[in-house]
Amino acid sequence: MSKLVFAKAWAFVAATLFLAMASQQSRTQGTKSASLLPEAFGQFHCQTFEDLTAAYNLAMLDDLRREAGMTRRQVYSCASDHGRIEVRGERYRDPSSAYEIYTAELTPGMLPSTVGELSGVDKNRLLMLVGDIVLDVSDQQNASTEDLRQLAKLLRQHADQAPLPPIRTFLPEGLADGTQRYALGPKGFVAALDALHRSEYAVLAPEIGFANGAEAMLAEYRKGNENAVVLVVEYPTPSLAEQQLRHLLTVLPKGTQVAVKIERKASLLSAVLGATSEAYAERLRKAVNYETEVTWHQPTHTITDPPWVVVLSRIFMATGLFLVVAVVLGVAFGGVRILTKRFFPGKVFDRPQDIEVLQLGLGAKPIDPSDFYRR
Repeated sequence: MSKLVFAKAWAFVAATLFLAMASQQSRTQGTKSASLLPEAFGQFHCQTFEDLTAAYNLAMLDDLRREAGMTRRQVYSCASDHGRIEVRGERYRDPSSAYEIYTAELTPGMLPSTVGELSGVDKNRLLMLVGDIVLDVSDQQNASTEDLRQLAKLLRQHADQAPLPPIRTFLPEGLADGTQRYALGPKGFVAALDALHRSEYAVLAPEIGFANGAEAMLAEYRKGNENAVVLVVEYPTPSLAEQQLRHLLTVLPKGTQVAVKIERKASLLSAVLGATSEAYAERLRKAVNYETEVTWHQPTHTITDPPWVVVLSRIFMATGLFLVVAVVLGVAFGGVRILTKRFFPGKVFDRPQDIEVLQLGLGAKPIDPSDFYRR
């Protein structure tokens, strides 16, 4: 009995130690993952910072951030021998939602940066998308390109690297820098129209069909005195795109300078909003970069037919073989029957007791069946 109690006590102690170690490891991992931004990169060392002015400006897009699903925000003040910068990082539920916020924070005139592929820079600010993280650096001129690249590299190590929505590639080439806008919901769509000075088309937001998986992309185009905004909306299926097209046609604002035409290509709707001329709108509509294609993802194999000479020769060979087999079987069957009747007459085939003849009784003499087989 004492040995059993001793074993139970040791088991209890071991389980307690295991749970304590697991809890400690969980707390350690939680501490590591709690920090969104690195505390040091390149020549910079950072500490938590709260800028009330920046917080006020951020609040203007809080509704959009809630729609996009922001999960964490962190602001650091980073210093080096060359100056001080402010770094803000925001994490969203996926890269598509982060891309919506990234485009919403772009300002007209922002140019692509050499720090990363999806980045925009102006005189005092760098905006960059790193997976599901939106990075905003103020006073970026105080940091070298190499320092900023190292910051992006550190963020990329724990960022979601899922691909971005392909709809961003459907817009025509030549858009005005910093005017591209991506929307996953009504708030993002209305914010995009406000930023592009096309608020009169906000009535389209409830009819786009964001609840059914729609994605929208907008951008402004300028050429000389011409100006317009291109809108493309992608749906999960062509039938859903056709259904939403009918709703959109009923709510288009009237009285605009150039009538808005909505075109459908498979699952994509495209329109030109607020164009200065019909010719410019038509040129932009035709430049939408969207083509449908059918892909087959199942394993395939190549079927090759043999030459017709080979096919004919095989047909003749198969027919000849069939004829030979038929002759052999016919001779064998008939020969066996003849030999059996010759050597065993009346024993196997044509036995008198097995032969019957139907008689009509028209003659006087009954018919003997054996008369037919007498030699």
